[in-house]
Amino acid sequence: MANVAVAKDPKLTAAKKRAAKTGFHPSPYAVAKALTEGDLFTKASAVVLGLGNIVHKQYVKGAVFLLGEILFLYLFFTSGISCLAKLAYLGPVLKGSDGWDDDGNYVHIDATNSVRELLYAVAWIFLIAGFVLFWVAAVRSAYSAQVLTEKNGRAPTIIEDLKALLDSQIKGSLMALPTLGLITFTVLPITITVLLAFTDADHNHWPPFNWVGFETFAKVFDPNGSVAAGVNLGLFMKVLVWTLVWAFFATFLNFFLGMFMAMVILRKGTRLKGLWRTCFSMSIAVPQFVSLLVIHQMLTDQGILNTMLKDWGVIDTSLPFWTDSWWARVTVIVVNLWIGVPYTIMQITGILQNVPGELYEASEIDGANWWQTFTNITMPYILFVMTPYLITTFTSNVNNFNVIYFLSGGAPAAVGESAGDTDLLITWLYKLTVTKLDYNVGAVIGILTFIVLATVALITYRSSGSYKNEEGFR
Repeated sequence: MANVAVAKDPKLTAAKKRAAKTGFHPSPYAVAKALTEGDLFTKASAVVLGLGNIVHKQYVKGAVFLLGEILFLYLFFTSGISCLAKLAYLGPVLKGSDGWDDDGNYVHIDATNSVRELLYAVAWIFLIAGFVLFWVAAVRSAYSAQVLTEKNGRAPTIIEDLKALLDSQIKGSLMALPTLGLITFTVLPITITVLLAFTDADHNHWPPFNWVGFETFAKVFDPNGSVAAGVNLGLFMKVLVWTLVWAFFATFLNFFLGMFMAMVILRKGTRLKGLWRTCFSMSIAVPQFVSLLVIHQMLTDQGILNTMLKDWGVIDTSLPFWTDSWWARVTVIVVNLWIGVPYTIMQITGILQNVPGELYEASEIDGANWWQTFTNITMPYILFVMTPYLITTFTSNVNNFNVIYFLSGGAPAAVGESAGDTDLLITWLYKLTVTKLDYNVGAVIGILTFIVLATVALITYRSSGSYKNEEGFR
């Protein structure tokens, strides 16, 4: 009867149900318990993976653990050790040349591919971490097989284990592949990028480069900086401040103007609402990079706008859209409104249509005017719903490569500086890496960009009503 009650209790997780039935709970301390309270075969499974499973007749599971251990050890001793050893010194050969090898033969010596050496070494660090988790799973599985055999007379069969992967352990099964993809295609490249910041991987040391510690960071934060790399503290602060100013205006001007337009379209007296929404939607349908390139050409000194204004006698000389710092900065902010406002209109339209009607009825009964209704109901509701979106948009605008690169290209730029007056941190990073091949400086800029974004996003979100008062409008 106890087992029936346990099975019907929806509050119990699968692990708790099994614990109630068998007396075994695979807690985080199961490995320690296995090594202290397990039988001889369970303890031996810490050395020969899968042994405990095989002894308790889980032959397939035991074979998987054993073959996994054999394969890892074979690869580790045949290539892993040598790859990890090269991590200490990434570039012993500065360039390809002819010389004598270790056996006294005169041969061509290829330049060391430091990127490959770093990639393989970091990959092996991840593989070792993965094997540690694999080892923990093997030891816990052996201890689980022992306990379940003692309680039930047998351990689960491979069929029962496979069914569990699709039932009680479905969360882990579904997350396994995405987690592997995240580690392979996101965490691993980011780790390598971070490590490049501590090397001399610039245009003079590529592909052979080596470790230099915090030397690159010192160049970025040095008031005099590095002439070769084109970086210094003053330039970094200028780009950082402009990036934050740009992100602020690009986010909140789009938000407030889009909110105003959405409210105007939704008001009862507005006609042809579908037409206005269609017009704004059409601007979204046009590929962004095409629009930006066209607008860039329109605003050049010989572009259509300056040409028309001259022909009409409005101006005598071309307006310096891309040659004056302040003109260029204002221009990219204004053009970004044309790109971002339609998205905001669509989102706020949906939000306004879902504001609880009883809130407006209550405010009307209390005699509130339109401004009081807006400031006490509409605006708080919009901010409550859209705060996470605004934070995401701010982050996206800090990394808004397309608008700056295709519209202004970072121009105008002072002679000798690697960043222009409209360059963001992300476009500056692009120039440092793709154009100048200074990957170490680009990696430093990438790290600093992440620190700025993470700090702003965390502080802003944790201070918002969406985080503090989750039930506020329910």
